[in-house]
Amino acid sequence: MELVERYLKAVAAQLPKATRDDIVAELRDEIMGRIEALEARLGRAPDDDEVEALLREVGHPLTVAARYRSGPQALIGPELYPWWMFAVKTALAVMVCVTLIGLAARVLSGDLYMGEAIGQSFAALFSGAVSVIGVITLIGFILERQEKKPDFIAKWRVKDLGLFELGGDIDAETWSQRLAGAAESGRVKTGSAVKKSAEMSPVARAVSSAIAWAVLLLWWTGLLPMASIRPEELASVVDGVDYGRMLAQIVEAAYWPVTLFALAKVLFDLTRAASGGNVRLTAFGDMAFGAAAAWGLLWLWFWSPLSPVIWVGTVTEFAERVQALFHRTAGDAGGLAAILMIIVVWAFAAEVFRIVRAAGRLVAGR
Repeated sequence: MELVERYLKAVAAQLPKATRDDIVAELRDEIMGRIEALEARLGRAPDDDEVEALLREVGHPLTVAARYRSGPQALIGPELYPWWMFAVKTALAVMVCVTLIGLAARVLSGDLYMGEAIGQSFAALFSGAVSVIGVITLIGFILERQEKKPDFIAKWRVKDLGLFELGGDIDAETWSQRLAGAAESGRVKTGSAVKKSAEMSPVARAVSSAIAWAVLLLWWTGLLPMASIRPEELASVVDGVDYGRMLAQIVEAAYWPVTLFALAKVLFDLTRAASGGNVRLTAFGDMAFGAAAAWGLLWLWFWSPLSPVIWVGTVTEFAERVQALFHRTAGDAGGLAAILMIIVVWAFAAEVFRIVRAAGRLVAGR
C-alpha cells in the first residue's frame, strides 16, 4: 500500500544503514498484520483515512526509529540532570556577582544613572544566562554520550556534599526563613562555625572553581554578553587621571595572558576533580597559578599603564600615601590611586602567601 510504503521510507531515513533493511522488514510485517486484523473487523479493505489512523497508532517515524537506535534517548538523562542543574545554579550565581560588580562600577564612575544601569544589567544578565545555560547543556549532552561517566559522579564521598547543600540554599525563601529563625533565637553563628559548615572536599572545590572560571572566561572573551563594564564604556577621569584610557590599554595588553590563565585554570580544576582532589597535584597547581598571578600583579605595579599612578619606591612612601588616604579632605587628589595601590599590594601579598602554603602542602603531602 502506498501510505505504508511512504511511512516505512520515512522511518528508514532515520535508521543506520547497517540495520535499516532488517528493521524495515520487521516493521512492515507488524503493520501489515495490524491492517489484516483491521480488515477482518471491518469486513472490507480499510480506506486511506483508516490506514493513516492505524499508522498514527504505530507512532511517528522519528519516534519509531528512535526505539531501534542505541545510545541515550534524552538530551541529558536523569543521572546527569541533577549535576546539570547544580552547574547552572552555580554559574548563574557567579554571573549575578559579576553583574553587580559591573553595575557598581558604572554607577560609581558616573557612566550611567542607577535606573539605566540596572536596566542594562538585567538585559545583559538575561542574555548571558541564555548563553551559559546553552554551554552547560552542550557539555551535558557530550557527557551523556560517553560510555564512562566522570569519576566525580560515580565515586563521590560524603565530604563532597557540603558544596551541594550550599547550592540547594540559593533561594530567597530559604534565606528569609534562616534569617527569621536567627532573629527569633538570638543566636548567630560565629565566623569559625560558618566556615566549618561550609567546608567542602578538594573535589567539590575543584568542580565549583571550574564552573566559576569558565563563566569568567566566557565573559572575558566576549562569548558571554553580561555585566557590560568594557573599558570604552568607563572612559571617566578621576582626580585628573583618565582611568578609562588606562583600563583599555591594560585590557588590550593582558587579553591573551588572562584568557590563557583562565582556560588553564578550568582545565586544571577539571583534572584535579577527576583525580579525586590529589593533594600534591592541587598544591603544585596552586603554586603555578599563584606565581602567574603574582607576576601579573608585578606587571601592573612596574610596567603597566597604571604603574605611574600606583607605584611607590619605598615602604615609607607607601605608608605616607595610606595615611594621607585616611586624612583626605574634599578636593584632594590621589584617593582612587591610593586605593588601587593598596589593592595591588594586598593582592600580591596574598598570592605570595598562597604560594608558600602550597609549597608546604606539596612537601608534606597533606
